[in-house]
Amino acid sequence: MRIDIVTIFPDFVNQALSFSIIGRAIGRGAVRAQAHDLRQWTHDAHRTVDDTPYGGGPGMVMKPEPFFEALDDLRAADTNDAHVILLTPQGRTFNQRMAERLSQRSHLIFLCGHYEGVDERVAALADEQISLGDFVLTGAELPALVITDAVVRLLPGVLGNEASPLEESFSGLLEYPQYTRPPEYRGLEVPDVLLGGHHEQVRVWRRREALRRTRDRRPDLLATAELKDEDWRLLGQLDGPAPED
Repeated sequence: MRIDIVTIFPDFVNQALSFSIIGRAIGRGAVRAQAHDLRQWTHDAHRTVDDTPYGGGPGMVMKPEPFFEALDDLRAADTNDAHVILLTPQGRTFNQRMAERLSQRSHLIFLCGHYEGVDERVAALADEQISLGDFVLTGAELPALVITDAVVRLLPGVLGNEASPLEESFSGLLEYPQYTRPPEYRGLEVPDVLLGGHHEQVRVWRRREALRRTRDRRPDLLATAELKDEDWRLLGQLDGPAPED
């Protein structure tokens, strides 16, 4: 997969891409990801990427020309059709299913707005518009990095354990509680079932706690999850909410 992030803060984005799972995936060649300075597609001495809005109003609006020219160049270097994403509060809210869908693409291009947003003509370039949620950020660099992280970790060979993404939160239900050593710390104990070594009992406990946690914290996910007969039986066994972690 190839990922291009068009931004006025490429150093910030490229530095973030060099760490952790994404950095290791880039190093192994599992993905090619980099940020590009939008200002390289400007043609004036001040490398201007914004201007005052027509009709008046506060703030500055990002100009269309640099975005159009950036896409001309980034698409020209790719024999496959790139999938262009404009990051904006007006977009569809990002979720795990979108991450799974985007992970099937061979080339993603993220367009990062700033200031009071981008010229509306830039939206015509995008295949889709995505938001992280109902809040406003200074710029789209952080959303681009969040989505990149969520997508890259789904690529084959990126995670050490190929089953990891299948068991995590939002792959249907919230994830069950996890524990590690020591078995007791400051009066807080690991559940006995996890210490006994009985794999089937551990499996059932984990599934029941995943159902409990989803019921208590995100019932909207439970309403759309594909539940088996065992799940309905385990739900019927639940009493009150689990204690907070």
